[in-house]
Formats: sequence, C-alpha cells, structure tokens
Amino acid sequence: MRTKYVLPVAAVAAALLLTGCVDNSTGGEGPSTGGDTPAVGVDEAAVALLPDDIKESGKLVIGIDPTYAPNEYKDDAGNPIGWEVELGDAMAAKLGLDTEYQISSFDKIIPSITGGTYDIGLSSFTDNEEREKVVDFVNYYAAGIQWAQPIGKTVDPANACGLTVAVQATTYEETDELPAKSDECVAAGKDPIDILKFDSQDEASNALALGRADAMTADSPITLYAVSKLSDKIEAAGDAFDVAPYGIAVDKGSPLAKAIQAALQSLLDDGTYGEILAKWGVEAGAASSITINAATAG
Repeated sequence: MRTKYVLPVAAVAAALLLTGCVDNSTGGEGPSTGGDTPAVGVDEAAVALLPDDIKESGKLVIGIDPTYAPNEYKDDAGNPIGWEVELGDAMAAKLGLDTEYQISSFDKIIPSITGGTYDIGLSSFTDNEEREKVVDFVNYYAAGIQWAQPIGKTVDPANACGLTVAVQATTYEETDELPAKSDECVAAGKDPIDILKFDSQDEASNALALGRADAMTADSPITLYAVSKLSDKIEAAGDAFDVAPYGIAVDKGSPLAKAIQAALQSLLDDGTYGEILAKWGVEAGAASSITINAATAG
C-alpha cells in the first residue's frame, strides 16, 4: 500500500510514450484547483459538523501527491485528476466547500497537516496504527497488494527469491513487503529478492515493461491500471492480497474527521460514490460504510 513511514503524469497515463511507457509526472509542487465540482447537493447535516474556520474559509486545502494513476495523477495542464480527486471534489461539494489541491511530495503531506498548512491529505494513504498516532483517518476504500509480470512469464509473489522486483520507493511494498519476503528467502537458504526502487510508480511500471525487472508490486488499483495501459507488455501475477483500508488524513482529534465521514457517507448513500468508482474501474475496493481509524477500531 502507499505507506511511507517517514510520515508520509505530463500526459494522462492512457497516452503512452513512443517507448510504450507510462508518464504521469508533470510539473512541480504548488497549489492547483481540481476538476469540475461534481453536481451533488449540499448535505446540511455534514456541513453542521465542520469546524468554524473551515466553514468560513469556504474551501478545503488538500495535500496530494499526483503520481499514482488512476488514483491521483496530472492532466496536460498539471492539474490533479483521478478517481480520488473526483471523490474529493464531490465530498467538498457535499460540505458546501471548494477544493484547493496543494501538490506535494508524499512524505510532506502528513507533516503539513499537523503543521496546519493542509486541512486534509487525500493521496492513497494506507491507514495503519503508526500513522494513527499522528493523524486520524476517514476510511473510504480498501486496496490490496497486486503483483505484475511480463506477459508469458509466471511469477509467484509468495516465492520470488532471486527475482528483481520493481517498486516505488517508501511505499509499504518497498519498506515492508519485499524486505520481509527477501528475509524469508535468505532464512531458507535461497537468494534474496533484488529490490529495484524508483522515485515514482511510473518508473517502476516502465522498468517492468522494458525488461529491467522480473516483476512489480504496488497497490491493487495502481498495478491493474498499469497493466491496462501496458497490456501488450505486462499482466497481473496472481490475485491481490493483504487488503487494507485507505484513509483521508485529518489532524488528530479534529472535528473535521466527522464532517468528512458524514459527507462521504452521504455520497455513498446517494450513489455518487459508486458511480465515481465504476467510472474508473476501481469499484472492487468500494467501502460498504465510511469509518474512522479502521486500523485500530477493531
């Protein structure tokens, strides 16, 4: 999952480069407005839960790292797009607010929330116990780990000893999944996994497509999207596993979490949530209800 324990593109990914690779990395850091606000009505009960300062500002300042198609990436103008952006816009509309996306590196988002620069973080955050010590999470989706392999090859994620596996640096897959699997290989007297790290998911996907790696691992919607765009070169390797919740990050103890929860639940109840996920083909991870701090709630 997109977990970064340090407290944690020019074209739409569908527009492949001449090499057949994906490029979703346009522009630098800074503020950006989202796409058109979805035509959803205001939920007054959710609005009533908003902190006064945010209600008076009329906007939500959202930290986002748009390098993770199809969840969040950039259009040709460098503006964030993706199914999470559409969901964020619809959520804000339920709260009677506009959205202001602050484009950031992933590891700076949570510190910027606790420091008061951003109101929330919406960037495929995996909710876990360590992060919940710092921020609260409003849970809205579930994603697993999904591997990919070159077409015609057979890779078993549970037995990848000696393979070169591409991954985005500082994700859960790089910090936890692959090291644990590699340690198991060594303990069994087998070759370790060669972890091929990249700054962006695009680079990891392209490394697999270009034959630099034997496999790739990422969050399930990310891998399946890459497979759909590089379908002549890579394919899914087995099914998704180790499913965990995504959460919108909110400052610890802030009443904003309850307002966000109410707005998302309203979107789920009126069908808008399902429509957005279906449009992007990611409905497999849909939540049945919107919760808070799922990693520790049970």
